[in-house]
Amino acid sequence: MRYSRRNCSLAPVANDDEDSAVSGENASPERVDGETIFAVLRREILTGVHPPGAAFREVSLSERFGVSRTPVREALGRLQHERLLERATRGLQVPHLDPQEVIQIYDLRIMLEEEAAGQAAQNRRSADLMRLEALMERDRALVDPDNQAQISTNLEFHAAFWAAAHNRVLEDLLGRLSTHSVHAPHSTLSVGHRWDDALDEHGALVDAIRNRDVQAARDIARRHMETARTLRLQLLRDAAVSAV
Repeated sequence: MRYSRRNCSLAPVANDDEDSAVSGENASPERVDGETIFAVLRREILTGVHPPGAAFREVSLSERFGVSRTPVREALGRLQHERLLERATRGLQVPHLDPQEVIQIYDLRIMLEEEAAGQAAQNRRSADLMRLEALMERDRALVDPDNQAQISTNLEFHAAFWAAAHNRVLEDLLGRLSTHSVHAPHSTLSVGHRWDDALDEHGALVDAIRNRDVQAARDIARRHMETARTLRLQLLRDAAVSAV
């Protein structure tokens, strides 16, 4: 799929020759430049549209977005800087997960998410609470969301409670860490009843933030991320066994 400039809008245009590794059905940027391409591809990687090993090539992306290779090169450079892409034999690709790095990332996220939850309970404003409650209402109304929808909505909820902490350094660190662990072939939210359980945990966290219960918020966030780490490691073990 590529994008036309007609009427300054970006309508999808069919492209039968596009590289399947860079196709995306949900991209709807307002204007085609390096920033837009970066945002679209970043969202697609983070929501699992492109699995580990998926190739990104300038020519295919230029055709998809209907632009020269210059803004594409700019976007790919930024994605590589964020470690969402890595250099491969033929261009760039979505990195494969290193199990040891996954453990390190989750260990840090557990500590930082716990701190963010406590600070959100202490510092949240009315607008923050309304945002969190609106996201909870939206997520509970979803009927059998697919894996990409689960990842996207989960990321949005976490970003909202990080923001409620009103600590830009903490918010930035968590945002950076989250990009290193979500582009996995399967989401922890797709395991068993994890999606429903995660929503219950999100709801409990919102209640603690609403009540300004700092310790409860911290405890809920820690348990929430510890469960995610356990499930992620199980998925990695299962993948390793399947590969043998």
